[in-house]
Amino acid sequence: MNLYLRSLRPVQLRLIAAIARHGKLRLAADACSMTAPAASRMLADIEAQIGSDLFERTPKGMLPTPAGDVLAKHARKLVHDVDQMAEEFAAHLGGKGGSVRVGAVTGGALAIIIPAILQLKQDAPMVDVSLDVSSSSRLMWGVERGEYDFTLSRVGSQDYSRDFDIYPARDEAVLLMVRSSHPLADAGPVALADLRDYLWTMQERGAPIRHALEIAFHEEGTELPANMIKTASVVAIMALLRDSDVIAVVTHEVAELLLSPPYSADLVLLNTERPIDIEPYHVLRPRDRLMSAAAERLLDLVKARLIADQGD
Repeated sequence: MNLYLRSLRPVQLRLIAAIARHGKLRLAADACSMTAPAASRMLADIEAQIGSDLFERTPKGMLPTPAGDVLAKHARKLVHDVDQMAEEFAAHLGGKGGSVRVGAVTGGALAIIIPAILQLKQDAPMVDVSLDVSSSSRLMWGVERGEYDFTLSRVGSQDYSRDFDIYPARDEAVLLMVRSSHPLADAGPVALADLRDYLWTMQERGAPIRHALEIAFHEEGTELPANMIKTASVVAIMALLRDSDVIAVVTHEVAELLLSPPYSADLVLLNTERPIDIEPYHVLRPRDRLMSAAAERLLDLVKARLIADQGD
Protein backbone atom coordinates (compact mmCIF):
# COMPACT_ATOMS: atom_id res chain seq x y z
CA MET A 1 0.00 0.00 0.00
CA ASN A 2 2.79 2.43 0.85
CA LEU A 3 4.39 1.81 -2.52
CA TYR A 4 1.07 2.44 -4.26
CA LEU A 5 0.45 5.68 -2.36
CA ARG A 6 3.93 6.90 -3.22
CA SER A 7 3.20 6.28 -6.90
CA LEU A 8 -0.17 8.08 -7.09
CA ARG A 9 -0.37 10.23 -10.21
CA PRO A 10 -1.16 13.95 -10.07
CA VAL A 11 -4.54 13.39 -11.75
CA GLN A 12 -5.50 10.90 -9.00
CA LEU A 13 -4.46 13.31 -6.25
CA ARG A 14 -6.32 16.11 -8.03
CA LEU A 15 -9.50 13.99 -8.11
CA ILE A 16 -9.29 13.15 -4.38
CA ALA A 17 -8.78 16.83 -3.51
CA ALA A 18 -11.65 17.88 -5.79
CA ILE A 19 -14.11 15.36 -4.31
CA ALA A 20 -13.24 16.49 -0.79
CA ARG A 21 -13.72 20.13 -1.82
CA HIS A 22 -16.95 19.81 -3.83
CA GLY A 23 -18.59 16.84 -2.10
CA LYS A 24 -20.07 15.62 -5.39
CA LEU A 25 -18.44 13.30 -7.90
CA ARG A 26 -19.85 15.09 -10.96
CA LEU A 27 -18.52 18.50 -9.85
CA ALA A 28 -15.15 16.96 -8.99
CA ALA A 29 -15.01 15.29 -12.40
CA ASP A 30 -15.75 18.61 -14.13
CA ALA A 31 -13.00 20.29 -12.10
CA CYS A 32 -10.56 17.60 -13.24
CA SER A 33 -11.73 17.75 -16.89
CA MET A 34 -12.95 14.15 -16.97
CA THR A 35 -16.30 12.40 -17.25
CA ALA A 36 -18.19 11.29 -14.15
CA PRO A 37 -17.91 7.55 -15.08
CA ALA A 38 -14.13 7.92 -15.54
CA ALA A 39 -13.84 9.67 -12.18
CA SER A 40 -15.95 6.95 -10.51
CA ARG A 41 -13.73 4.20 -11.95
CA MET A 42 -10.53 6.02 -10.89
CA LEU A 43 -11.79 6.50 -7.32
CA ALA A 44 -12.91 2.88 -7.10
CA ASP A 45 -9.49 1.71 -8.29
CA ILE A 46 -7.69 3.84 -5.69
CA GLU A 47 -9.93 2.53 -2.89
CA ALA A 48 -9.43 -1.05 -4.03
CA GLN A 49 -5.65 -0.65 -4.15
CA ILE A 50 -5.36 0.84 -0.64
CA GLY A 51 -8.08 -1.40 0.82
CA SER A 52 -10.10 1.42 2.37
CA ASP A 53 -13.02 3.67 1.48
CA LEU A 54 -11.99 7.30 1.09
CA PHE A 55 -15.49 8.78 0.90
CA GLU A 56 -18.86 7.91 2.37
CA ARG A 57 -21.64 8.06 -0.20
CA THR A 58 -24.66 9.88 1.31
CA PRO A 59 -27.85 11.35 -0.21
CA LYS A 60 -26.36 14.82 0.27
CA GLY A 61 -23.03 14.01 -1.35
CA MET A 62 -19.68 12.42 -0.63
CA LEU A 63 -18.07 12.91 2.78
CA PRO A 64 -14.43 12.03 3.48
CA THR A 65 -13.82 9.08 5.79
CA PRO A 66 -11.01 9.42 8.35
CA ALA A 67 -8.68 7.78 5.81
CA GLY A 68 -10.04 10.10 3.12
CA ASP A 69 -9.36 13.13 5.31
CA VAL A 70 -5.70 12.16 5.63
CA LEU A 71 -5.27 11.57 1.91
CA ALA A 72 -7.26 14.64 0.87
CA LYS A 73 -5.23 16.90 3.16
CA HIS A 74 -1.96 15.87 1.54
CA ALA A 75 -3.50 15.73 -1.92
CA ARG A 76 -4.51 19.40 -1.62
CA LYS A 77 -0.95 20.37 -0.72
CA LEU A 78 0.59 18.35 -3.53
CA VAL A 79 -1.90 19.63 -6.11
CA HIS A 80 -1.24 23.20 -4.98
CA ASP A 81 2.52 22.68 -5.36
CA VAL A 82 2.11 21.22 -8.84
CA ASP A 83 -0.14 24.10 -9.88
CA GLN A 84 2.32 26.58 -8.41
CA MET A 85 5.15 24.92 -10.30
CA ALA A 86 3.21 25.18 -13.57
CA GLU A 87 2.35 28.84 -12.96
CA GLU A 88 5.90 29.77 -12.03
CA PHE A 89 7.34 27.89 -14.99
CA ALA A 90 4.92 29.57 -17.40
CA ALA A 91 5.73 32.94 -15.82
CA HIS A 92 9.42 32.20 -16.18
CA LEU A 93 9.07 31.42 -19.87
CA GLY A 94 6.90 34.49 -20.38
CA GLY A 95 9.24 36.82 -18.52
CA LYS A 96 6.75 37.40 -15.71
CA GLY A 97 8.64 35.32 -13.17
CA GLY A 98 12.13 34.11 -12.51
CA SER A 99 15.04 36.26 -11.47
CA VAL A 100 17.26 39.02 -12.85
CA ARG A 101 20.70 40.05 -11.60
CA VAL A 102 21.98 43.33 -12.95
CA GLY A 103 24.82 45.68 -12.06
CA ALA A 104 25.29 49.33 -12.95
CA VAL A 105 27.40 52.37 -12.32
CA THR A 106 25.59 55.02 -10.28
CA GLY A 107 24.59 57.19 -13.22
CA GLY A 108 23.34 54.23 -15.24
CA ALA A 109 21.39 52.90 -12.26
CA LEU A 110 19.63 56.22 -11.62
CA ALA A 111 18.91 57.16 -15.22
CA ILE A 112 18.27 53.82 -16.90
CA ILE A 113 18.19 50.70 -14.75
CA ILE A 114 15.90 51.79 -11.91
CA PRO A 115 13.19 53.23 -14.22
CA ALA A 116 13.39 50.04 -16.33
CA ILE A 117 13.09 47.84 -13.22
CA LEU A 118 10.03 49.75 -12.04
CA GLN A 119 8.46 49.35 -15.48
CA LEU A 120 9.20 45.61 -15.42
CA LYS A 121 7.70 45.29 -11.93
CA GLN A 122 4.47 46.93 -13.07
CA ASP A 123 3.97 44.16 -15.64
CA ALA A 124 5.61 41.31 -13.73
CA PRO A 125 5.57 41.91 -9.95
CA MET A 126 6.77 38.37 -9.19
CA VAL A 127 10.13 38.79 -10.92
CA ASP A 128 12.96 38.66 -8.37
CA VAL A 129 15.28 41.56 -9.24
CA SER A 130 18.74 42.11 -7.74
CA LEU A 131 20.52 45.40 -8.47
CA ASP A 132 24.13 46.05 -7.54
CA VAL A 133 25.39 49.64 -7.88
CA SER A 134 29.18 49.69 -7.91
CA SER A 135 32.31 50.80 -9.72
CA SER A 136 32.99 49.68 -13.28
CA SER A 137 35.98 47.59 -12.21
CA ARG A 138 33.86 45.70 -9.66
CA LEU A 139 31.04 45.26 -12.16
CA MET A 140 33.37 43.94 -14.87
CA TRP A 141 34.88 41.51 -12.38
CA GLY A 142 31.40 40.31 -11.44
CA VAL A 143 29.93 39.96 -14.90
CA GLU A 144 32.95 37.95 -16.08
CA ARG A 145 32.30 35.51 -13.21
CA GLY A 146 28.59 35.16 -13.83
CA GLU A 147 27.30 37.34 -10.99
CA TYR A 148 25.14 39.47 -13.32
CA ASP A 149 22.94 38.81 -16.33
CA PHE A 150 24.18 42.10 -17.77
CA THR A 151 25.70 45.36 -16.60
CA LEU A 152 25.84 49.06 -17.40
CA SER A 153 29.52 49.78 -16.94
CA ARG A 154 32.61 51.30 -18.50
CA VAL A 155 34.97 48.95 -20.27
CA GLY A 156 38.16 51.02 -20.33
CA SER A 157 40.88 50.25 -22.86
CA GLN A 158 40.55 46.46 -22.77
CA ASP A 159 38.92 44.72 -25.75
CA TYR A 160 35.86 42.79 -24.53
CA SER A 161 34.20 42.46 -27.94
CA ARG A 162 34.83 38.69 -28.14
CA ASP A 163 33.26 37.98 -24.76
CA PHE A 164 30.35 40.45 -24.64
CA ASP A 165 27.66 41.97 -26.77
CA ILE A 166 28.34 45.66 -26.15
CA TYR A 167 25.53 48.19 -26.65
CA PRO A 168 26.29 51.93 -26.47
CA ALA A 169 24.62 53.63 -23.53
CA ARG A 170 25.37 57.18 -22.39
CA ASP A 171 28.05 59.83 -22.37
CA GLU A 172 28.56 61.58 -19.05
CA ALA A 173 30.08 64.73 -17.66
CA VAL A 174 31.70 65.31 -14.29
CA LEU A 175 30.01 67.98 -12.17
CA LEU A 176 31.28 69.72 -9.05
CA MET A 177 28.75 70.10 -6.24
CA VAL A 178 28.92 72.16 -3.02
CA ARG A 179 26.51 73.26 -0.32
CA SER A 180 24.82 76.60 -0.90
CA SER A 181 26.88 78.31 1.82
CA HIS A 182 30.19 77.39 0.20
CA PRO A 183 32.44 80.45 -0.43
CA LEU A 184 32.37 79.78 -4.20
CA ALA A 185 28.69 78.86 -4.46
CA ASP A 186 27.76 82.17 -6.12
CA ALA A 187 30.97 82.61 -8.09
CA GLY A 188 30.95 82.81 -11.85
CA PRO A 189 32.94 80.43 -14.04
CA VAL A 190 35.85 79.08 -12.00
CA ALA A 191 39.11 77.44 -13.03
CA LEU A 192 40.17 74.20 -11.39
CA ALA A 193 43.24 76.00 -10.05
CA ASP A 194 40.90 78.21 -8.00
CA LEU A 195 39.45 75.10 -6.32
CA ARG A 196 42.63 73.20 -5.58
CA ASP A 197 43.06 74.34 -1.96
CA TYR A 198 39.57 73.31 -0.82
CA LEU A 199 38.55 69.97 0.67
CA TRP A 200 37.45 67.51 -2.04
CA THR A 201 35.73 64.15 -2.15
CA MET A 202 36.09 61.84 -5.11
CA GLN A 203 36.56 58.18 -5.97
CA GLU A 204 39.72 56.14 -5.55
CA ARG A 205 42.52 56.33 -8.11
CA GLY A 206 41.69 54.27 -11.18
CA ALA A 207 37.96 55.04 -11.15
CA PRO A 208 36.82 56.61 -14.45
CA ILE A 209 35.34 59.71 -12.77
CA ARG A 210 38.61 60.24 -10.87
CA HIS A 211 40.61 59.70 -14.07
CA ALA A 212 38.52 62.32 -15.90
CA LEU A 213 39.25 64.83 -13.16
CA GLU A 214 42.96 64.03 -13.18
CA ILE A 215 43.07 64.70 -16.93
CA ALA A 216 41.17 67.98 -16.49
CA PHE A 217 43.61 69.22 -13.81
CA HIS A 218 46.58 68.14 -15.96
CA GLU A 219 45.22 69.97 -19.01
CA GLU A 220 44.86 73.15 -16.94
CA GLY A 221 48.46 72.76 -15.80
CA THR A 222 47.72 72.33 -12.10
CA GLU A 223 48.06 69.47 -9.65
CA LEU A 224 45.23 67.43 -8.18
CA PRO A 225 43.98 68.67 -4.77
CA ALA A 226 45.92 67.23 -1.83
CA ASN A 227 43.14 67.68 0.77
CA MET A 228 40.85 64.82 -0.23
CA ILE A 229 38.40 62.24 1.14
CA LYS A 230 38.08 59.24 -1.18
CA THR A 231 34.64 57.60 -1.40
CA ALA A 232 32.18 56.46 -4.06
CA SER A 233 29.22 56.31 -1.65
CA VAL A 234 26.42 58.74 -2.51
CA VAL A 235 25.27 58.62 1.13
CA ALA A 236 28.75 59.54 2.37
CA ILE A 237 28.98 62.34 -0.19
CA MET A 238 25.64 63.74 0.96
CA ALA A 239 26.80 63.73 4.59
CA LEU A 240 30.06 65.47 3.67
CA LEU A 241 28.18 68.13 1.70
CA ARG A 242 25.86 68.70 4.65
CA ASP A 243 28.63 69.11 7.21
CA SER A 244 31.50 70.79 5.35
CA ASP A 245 32.62 72.99 2.47
CA VAL A 246 33.73 69.92 0.55
CA ILE A 247 33.70 69.94 -3.24
CA ALA A 248 32.04 66.73 -4.39
CA VAL A 249 32.68 65.14 -7.77
CA VAL A 250 29.36 63.75 -9.06
CA THR A 251 27.67 62.76 -12.30
CA HIS A 252 24.66 64.49 -13.81
CA GLU A 253 22.28 61.76 -12.59
CA VAL A 254 23.43 62.06 -8.98
CA ALA A 255 23.16 65.85 -9.12
CA GLU A 256 19.66 65.62 -10.58
CA LEU A 257 18.59 63.18 -7.85
CA LEU A 258 19.79 65.48 -5.06
CA LEU A 259 18.62 68.79 -6.52
CA SER A 260 15.17 67.72 -7.73
CA PRO A 261 12.01 67.03 -5.67
CA PRO A 262 11.33 65.35 -3.36
CA TYR A 263 14.85 65.88 -1.99
CA SER A 264 15.61 69.40 -3.31
CA ALA A 265 18.82 69.50 -1.29
CA ASP A 266 20.36 72.85 -0.35
CA LEU A 267 23.20 72.29 -2.79
CA VAL A 268 24.51 73.98 -5.94
CA LEU A 269 26.72 73.09 -8.87
CA LEU A 270 29.87 75.07 -9.49
CA ASN A 271 30.22 76.68 -12.87
CA THR A 272 33.55 75.47 -14.29
CA GLU A 273 35.25 77.27 -17.15
CA ARG A 274 35.07 74.18 -19.33
CA PRO A 275 33.21 70.86 -19.15
CA ILE A 276 34.86 67.75 -17.71
CA ASP A 277 33.90 64.72 -19.78
CA ILE A 278 33.99 61.15 -18.52
CA GLU A 279 34.24 57.89 -20.44
CA PRO A 280 30.75 56.67 -21.48
CA TYR A 281 29.25 53.52 -20.02
CA HIS A 282 27.83 50.65 -22.07
CA VAL A 283 25.46 47.72 -21.74
CA LEU A 284 27.48 44.52 -21.54
CA ARG A 285 25.88 41.12 -22.01
CA PRO A 286 27.99 37.93 -21.83
CA ARG A 287 27.89 35.99 -25.07
CA ASP A 288 28.48 32.58 -23.52
CA ARG A 289 25.52 32.53 -21.12
CA LEU A 290 21.77 32.25 -21.62
CA MET A 291 19.54 34.76 -19.84
CA SER A 292 16.14 34.12 -18.32
CA ALA A 293 13.08 35.49 -20.09
CA ALA A 294 12.73 38.07 -17.29
CA ALA A 295 16.31 39.23 -17.80
CA GLU A 296 15.67 39.49 -21.54
CA ARG A 297 12.62 41.65 -20.83
CA LEU A 298 14.57 43.95 -18.56
CA LEU A 299 17.35 44.26 -21.13
CA ASP A 300 14.78 45.16 -23.80
CA LEU A 301 13.35 47.85 -21.51
CA VAL A 302 16.85 49.23 -20.88
CA LYS A 303 17.60 49.39 -24.61
CA ALA A 304 14.25 51.05 -25.29
CA ARG A 305 15.03 53.79 -22.74
CA LEU A 306 18.44 54.34 -24.27
CA ILE A 307 16.93 54.64 -27.76
CA ALA A 308 14.35 57.12 -26.43
CA ASP A 309 17.09 59.17 -24.79
CA GLN A 310 19.04 59.31 -28.05
CA GLY A 311 15.90 60.46 -29.83
CA ASP A 312 15.53 63.32 -27.38
